[in-house]
Amino acid sequence: MSAPLQDKVALVAGATRGAGRGIAVELGAVGATVYVTGRTTRARRSEYDRPETIEDTADLVTAAGGKGIAVPTDHLDRSQVEALVARIADEQGRLDVLVNDIWGGEKLFEWDTPLWEHDLDNGLRLLKLAVETHAVTSHHALPLLLRHPGGLVVELTDGTADYNAENYRVNFFYDLAKASVLRMAFALGHELGPRGATAVALTPGWLRSEMMLDGFGVREDNWRDALERVPHFAISETPHYVGRAVAALAADADVARWNGQSLSSGGLAQAYGFTDLDGSRPDAWRYLVEVQDAGKPADVTGYR
Repeated sequence: MSAPLQDKVALVAGATRGAGRGIAVELGAVGATVYVTGRTTRARRSEYDRPETIEDTADLVTAAGGKGIAVPTDHLDRSQVEALVARIADEQGRLDVLVNDIWGGEKLFEWDTPLWEHDLDNGLRLLKLAVETHAVTSHHALPLLLRHPGGLVVELTDGTADYNAENYRVNFFYDLAKASVLRMAFALGHELGPRGATAVALTPGWLRSEMMLDGFGVREDNWRDALERVPHFAISETPHYVGRAVAALAADADVARWNGQSLSSGGLAQAYGFTDLDGSRPDAWRYLVEVQDAGKPADVTGYR
């Protein structure tokens, strides 16, 4: 089994569940040592109050073929992030991949609610969790990543730059958070490129995360049962799909060609040839524009 990242070290910040977990596991599947962080552990849950833990993610990384290391971290706490990076430096002496997937906003935003009617405390908390955490983590981690040439930073967001430029996303706070992360990758590309590293923004498509599946009352093994209620859910993808996108980027010796760009799991699947777990290649953002947003009936023919 190929392990192109067997000598590489990754930090997936925000790896308790969802895309972060899928990314951590797929980096492990190609041999990486992966530090996984989050606030929910087997001893203590965050305000999400969900069962997924960072220890579970680390175990999945190891089972996939890598080495998973769980480090409880609140990425708004600068001292915790500084200690995390110091630990990686002490134990590994390098950092090759940084994935900023910290989010934590699912319970904080109100759909289609204007700024003046939205709970202000929740909106500002969302911005801190979704934007400030990324800046704090990069501030502390990038000096270690830059010790060796070829480092990769992946900023996880929702929506490509093109799609988000043309579409209002949920509400003021959500829209601002996702646009900010896209711009972070662009700015980091300018700062890291001349120093031998690469930064990209990456979005999954319609993600079948644990919370999404629960919301639709289905499991991964019967997710299609939700299509009767939400037909366009047919374009959805597992967290492993965006995980394989990150693994492909991290293993690409020519990854600098993507520097500063906005990428998607579906677009990278076409470029690198990987598939989702079921062997398909869902292209969610093209589907959203050409089918869902165009008001056409659900039909994924030619899109996965």
